Amino acid sequence: MNRKPEVCILPVAGLSTRNLPATKVLHKGFLTLHNKPIIQYAVDACAEIGIKEIVFIYSDQSCKHLFEKYYAPYPWLENHLKEKNKLDLLKAVREIIPEGMKFSFAEQKEPLGNGHAVLMAKDIVGDRDFVVMWPDDVYINVHGQGVLKQLLDVYEKEGGMVENIMEFPREQMVRYGALIGAVRDGRVVHAKGKIEKPALEDVPSNYASMGPYILPNEIMDILPEVRKGNNGEINLADAMGLAAERGMKLTGVLCDAMRLDCGTNKDLEKSNLKLTLMEDAEMRAYCQDLLNTMLV
Repeated sequence: MNRKPEVCILPVAGLSTRNLPATKVLHKGFLTLHNKPIIQYAVDACAEIGIKEIVFIYSDQSCKHLFEKYYAPYPWLENHLKEKNKLDLLKAVREIIPEGMKFSFAEQKEPLGNGHAVLMAKDIVGDRDFVVMWPDDVYINVHGQGVLKQLLDVYEKEGGMVENIMEFPREQMVRYGALIGAVRDGRVVHAKGKIEKPALEDVPSNYASMGPYILPNEIMDILPEVRKGNNGEINLADAMGLAAERGMKLTGVLCDAMRLDCGTNKDLEKSNLKLTLMEDAEMRAYCQDLLNTMLV
């Protein structure tokens, strides 16, 4: 039986320049997707599989304070909403913090890459296995189970490193980490390694490493050995590749979930539109009427 991960690392140390101007003063994680801040989707996904601690990797105190304040009780606001009988809003505020969830913080003082960011959580993680999520990639449950639950089911059977993957045309694979020696069995893909953003002629498969990831604690010992990649940074993908070279099992899962990219303002606009139209019948009717009017 493999150890169930107890902690999730959420790197939030970037400058979010692709989401300017709003991110000049507000972290990307608090931009809204449909009706919640982006970061809330990641925290809620962790709560669904019983994660009890979130580690935010931050780069400056102003960023840290935003997360500390958002994920702290606010009795005055709750009392105010209760007195005004705004019970739907009261429920939404209380659900921000999942029951029993702990929030911790680790600083990344220099922008040395996502692998370096993960390493900053080493002391907090201790000897536990862990999850890593990129907060601006939101995965919506389509047919029941969330993306982390699907990964966890495979992790409990396979062990090693388990990650969400997606299939793309070969020419698009130069933008992603690609699985090496990939052998597919249903929705599970066993691989011998991975390469980060390969040249087109070197693309080894059509399976792209996307995250989230469930990782054994041994990755923390491998990360200090990783050399800077082609982007001049220490990449988590390279640590996973090195671990695979040394015999650690690497398994990709073609998760049944809808990915909503929130990495740029345009992507966020598209994701908002898609999710709103999926979940709000009133908005679907409004948009249809609007389109009919504009096409006249």
